[in-house]
Amino acid sequence: MTNIWGVHMPKQVSDTPLEDGFVSMGWHELGNIFELPDDREAYKTAIAATYPDLKAGAVPVTAGIVYRFTHAVKAGDYVIYPSKHDGRVNIGTFTDTVERVNMGEDGLDELTHRRGVNWIESFPRSDFTQAALYEIGSFITLFAVTKHAAEFLAKVGVKTDADVPDEDTPNDDQVTQRVSAQAEQTTHDFVIKRIHSGLSGYDFEEFTAHLLECMGYTARVSDKSGDGGVDVIAHTDELGFQPPIIKVQCKRQTGQIGEPDANQLLGTLGDGEFGLFITLGSYSRPARLLERNRSKLRLIDGEELVDIILENYGKMSASYRTLIPLKQIYVPDVIEAAE
Repeated sequence: MTNIWGVHMPKQVSDTPLEDGFVSMGWHELGNIFELPDDREAYKTAIAATYPDLKAGAVPVTAGIVYRFTHAVKAGDYVIYPSKHDGRVNIGTFTDTVERVNMGEDGLDELTHRRGVNWIESFPRSDFTQAALYEIGSFITLFAVTKHAAEFLAKVGVKTDADVPDEDTPNDDQVTQRVSAQAEQTTHDFVIKRIHSGLSGYDFEEFTAHLLECMGYTARVSDKSGDGGVDVIAHTDELGFQPPIIKVQCKRQTGQIGEPDANQLLGTLGDGEFGLFITLGSYSRPARLLERNRSKLRLIDGEELVDIILENYGKMSASYRTLIPLKQIYVPDVIEAAE
């Protein structure tokens, strides 16, 4: 059976693979990967021995990619290469040529192991549906193209029944909307995990105080003795004499906060004081009902906290930006049409 493979290569390879007729992988530390036996376990053993710092769960994944490149790919299989260099989609077929080039040859150390390709044609990305582009947008070096194989092969005059879209196939706007939503959710998940794993409970209080200062408040972490559940004190004037005074409780946990904890914070409030509860997790329905009925109480969950961090990221200290490394990008703001 003829397979259709997708391949990713570094942007700096430029047009070399297209001019010289190949696609490549690195892994030069493994020696000549084409000489490894047709045995997945042998690849796992080689990967684990060569990269001892690689997490155990990543070993079979990495070994699978290298194994497919050396043994699963066959001459005559189709290859789709979305070039990062010029943003075009290149389609060709594999030949039976395999080689390992010396490090530094062509000045491209990333291209150690190569498989020959007869390139058929190159297309602009705009020639393909967003759903098809999404499928070849994988971060994996080598992957199977299945769902939209027919769309890609049709561009080079090949008919196949490998991809038969049904009536539920999303249109471009729907796919774009879903990809944008996925990007936002991935960012939120990343930020929460970084804070949870990188900060202790006290560090999270310091982080919260810093975030409030980025928002224009004066804030300080409270004394640990007899704080009554108040971790941070924030106010609008520098000395803290003028209301409103904001008492903040911080919970560095990803679970659910109940109504008793929120009520405890309310019990610390005096005249001109407001309560702010911040957690990496969520709140129970009774806690949210309490917030709704008490104008002095505000509950910030993990999703809302990440939004505040993103809004104030540029004002945060270098140490916190290192803890949560982000770069600003724009994603399409497409509203999915109502059904």
